[in-house]
Amino acid sequence: MKADRIIKNAKIFTADKDKPQATALVVKEGKFVYVGDEAGLSEYEGEVTDLGGKFIMPGIIDSHVHITIPVGFEYADIGMRIECNGKQEALDIMADYIRKNPGEERYRFFLEKKFLHGDDIVKEDLDAICPDAELMIQEGEGHSIWVNSRILAKHGITDDTPDPVPGLAYYVRKDGHVTGNMFEGSTEVPIILDSMMGLTDEQVDAALNRWIEFSVNAGVSCVFDAGLPGDPVFHEKVYKRLCELDEQGKLPVYIDGSYVVVSAREAEEALKELKRFRREYNTEHVKVHTMKIFMDGTQKIHTAAMVTPYADVKTLGSTAFSPEELADLLKQLNEADLDLHCHTVGERASRVVLDGVELARKELGDDFHVRVTSAHLEIQDDADLDRFAKLGVIANFTPHWHAGDPKESSPWLGEERAAKMFRCKTIWDSGALVAWSSDNIVFGDFTTWNPYLGMEIGMTRIATEKTRTFEWARTAAVLPPAEERMNIEEMLLGFTINGAKQLGIEDKKGSVTTGKDADYLVFDNDLLTADPEGFSHNKPAEVYFAGKKVN
Repeated sequence: MKADRIIKNAKIFTADKDKPQATALVVKEGKFVYVGDEAGLSEYEGEVTDLGGKFIMPGIIDSHVHITIPVGFEYADIGMRIECNGKQEALDIMADYIRKNPGEERYRFFLEKKFLHGDDIVKEDLDAICPDAELMIQEGEGHSIWVNSRILAKHGITDDTPDPVPGLAYYVRKDGHVTGNMFEGSTEVPIILDSMMGLTDEQVDAALNRWIEFSVNAGVSCVFDAGLPGDPVFHEKVYKRLCELDEQGKLPVYIDGSYVVVSAREAEEALKELKRFRREYNTEHVKVHTMKIFMDGTQKIHTAAMVTPYADVKTLGSTAFSPEELADLLKQLNEADLDLHCHTVGERASRVVLDGVELARKELGDDFHVRVTSAHLEIQDDADLDRFAKLGVIANFTPHWHAGDPKESSPWLGEERAAKMFRCKTIWDSGALVAWSSDNIVFGDFTTWNPYLGMEIGMTRIATEKTRTFEWARTAAVLPPAEERMNIEEMLLGFTINGAKQLGIEDKKGSVTTGKDADYLVFDNDLLTADPEGFSHNKPAEVYFAGKKVN
């Protein structure tokens, strides 16, 4: 048989459990037609490349990223970063900037809530320093904002505006009046991106091409786009451009997309829209078949849903769906042959997913076939750790988060829970399917999009001077529990075949297997024997997508 590419003398990590290692492969018309040893190459004709023992692995699958919102952030800068000692200093810094930069339509700032030392900012504070222009502050995790009265008026937000999801996505009120602080995406995203619909196709493409270039050079051949809450119109605008780029032959990355629903009352309409997205955004490398739910929020702002109350504020947080509401949605998704992916930071958020799946499975039995993914999983209740495997729920972790100091989270979690975060190894060993992801909402310099950073911290649970990351992200000690550290084979599997299984594309991607798409990476060094510390500096020498070299 005439082949397009024949490789021998390679060390191939196939991610195929039936044939985990190989030394030779053959590619024809974008597919692997042979994977094995050199003896089998005699049946193929073509130039043979001797790799001299270089390492090959499948293309990386990053199974939870955000593509659409970072496009907006390319043109809606998050603003000047503020590090301060309390509220008044924050206000003084912003006021000084506004005086020195008159005439801007909207002033944007970026502030982590911890710098306020328990105090809070209200619209009257912002109106006093910026009465004649718009002012917006984005909180550090990207899940809440503060705005002045001009922005509230622009968006028609009044004391009577209902909260999208009470206790989760809501407008902070004091004595019945909105304060200008709002939590979670369905309240904040329409404000953050309110001017982005005016972006030209060329501007959207420029942002996407920056991300595509990074993905290609990093060896990321497939991603799951976890969607955009609160602004489906902008989300769709970006999907249109992705499909156009693909039809022009300019998309060397497979994108598995989603449609976001933010509350149970919107589920029926969201299901209709998801079905439309599946029909309309369907090119060779763009597919949409997954409903995305932001089931809860984040720990720092107490919107992550907990089984045990927060140690400081004694609240539990809220979830977007109840188990019963989720089971009903799952039955509809099952009928439509669609899948579900949930943001679940808190222990109760993932429990709702597990409970909802259990209810749906009891009713549908063997007819249940929805692929359900629970993402992030910062905190798990002990009682739920083995339920992922039992119920077939996929666990998706963001391993570059798996480093830090438990003292930082103990004020709101308490010392015991703060020392038991990100128990990925326990869930992996229970037999559950575990996949890895990078989860980012800005492109920036792509530091934390780097899958090899995720692999390093997944293996070490510490960010040292050798780690390719931000200086402020470095940590002094291994994040407990130390026994939750993964090995390199587990990290590679989670970033390849397990990601493919999450997305339901394991028949064509995720492993170096005969018949699958020839997405593969060539490294000068052997990743299986590389030092975990500093692993984040790895980078493929050659990247192939559907058999074609793209880097």
